[in-house]
Amino acid sequence: MSEFLSNFDVDSVREDFPILEREVRGKSLIYLDNAATTLKPKMVAEAVYEHYLMGASNVHRGVHQLSEDATRLYEGSREKVRKFLNARRSEQVIFTSGTTASINLVAKSYGKSNLKEGDEIIISQVEHHSNIVPWQMLCQEVGCTLKVIPMNAAGELIIEEYEKLLSERTKIVSVVYISNALGTINPVKTITEMAHKHGAVVLLDAAQAVAHTPIDVQSLDCDFLAFSSHKLFGPTGVGVLYGRTELLAKMPPLMGGGDMIETVTFEKSTYAKLPNLHEAGTPNIAGVIGLGAAVDFVTGVGLKQIAAYEDRLLEYGTKKLIEVEGLKLIGTAENKASVLAFTLDGVHPHDIGSVLDMDGIAVRAGHHCAQPVMQFYGVPATARASLSLYNKKEEIDKLAESLTKLREMFI
Repeated sequence: MSEFLSNFDVDSVREDFPILEREVRGKSLIYLDNAATTLKPKMVAEAVYEHYLMGASNVHRGVHQLSEDATRLYEGSREKVRKFLNARRSEQVIFTSGTTASINLVAKSYGKSNLKEGDEIIISQVEHHSNIVPWQMLCQEVGCTLKVIPMNAAGELIIEEYEKLLSERTKIVSVVYISNALGTINPVKTITEMAHKHGAVVLLDAAQAVAHTPIDVQSLDCDFLAFSSHKLFGPTGVGVLYGRTELLAKMPPLMGGGDMIETVTFEKSTYAKLPNLHEAGTPNIAGVIGLGAAVDFVTGVGLKQIAAYEDRLLEYGTKKLIEVEGLKLIGTAENKASVLAFTLDGVHPHDIGSVLDMDGIAVRAGHHCAQPVMQFYGVPATARASLSLYNKKEEIDKLAESLTKLREMFI
């Protein structure tokens, strides 16, 4: 066990997550649905609780102590995210309601303002619906064309085919960093470099990547990057859009209202500078403060250490699951994160999820908001066990044991 864990103390980490002491159906909880949402450490819940209990004031608009405190914490979280992403300036961090909202903001603001009929947008075959539908809507609205990078049977993007799609008509390339359905880690730096040679801007969907690998937007050289707080052990309903200053500043605001204005008359309004330009109305203040605490938590543990531990856990989990008779792993990319998607002969994924729940094991069953991926593999759905820093190899042992018993029930 000590060799497996190396210098990563998973038992100490688990103490920060009281929910792991909970019983489900009379069994100890085994939480393997981290790709859907991660659990929350105590320090995140305490930060949100503290704001509502002792703060609960609006930001930016008050001169009293409570408003000043809330503003300091809110903007403090922005600076924490800036450092976390290695962005140059805090104004490049826009708070949204999540990855979906961030991608829609780029599509509906930057896209609508800069694309025209005949232009092209490139996405990939492994995308989540939130990185497909906004671009389809934009194409319908302005008359541009959506193109798709194909993948191979392992779930890896075929870069040679991507190169063929690029041209002077390519204006936006928007790809997922890590697939939520397969765990594939895409070569996003290479994808970005290739797009830039054709003058296209690049958006990276980092919803799954943000809790699994260090992200450096300057090194990646992406133009936009989106992620959600709840994938990073933070509150739901909060997200981030990172963007290049010159692009964000020229994007028309998607929403109008308080805090995004400079002056308002009945004849004309002028707009505030970044980041307020894209943050109309009262924001999710407590959620943003909680996100700041989540960044502190992850930074304290160390993302490199987390990634190394999860790689070992994935390797162990892969070996255990392929030993289960009738089980087929879906997504076997050479470079992948801690997602184990699978089917089991004779058992529908929804039945897998329901029966595992009786053993206290939480997995996801369905199309994972990635229906084109399911169509590629010719399956209606998969079961997905997604791992995080608080999972243990004993939990994987229990999963494999339960799957073996489950299959015997259905044959």
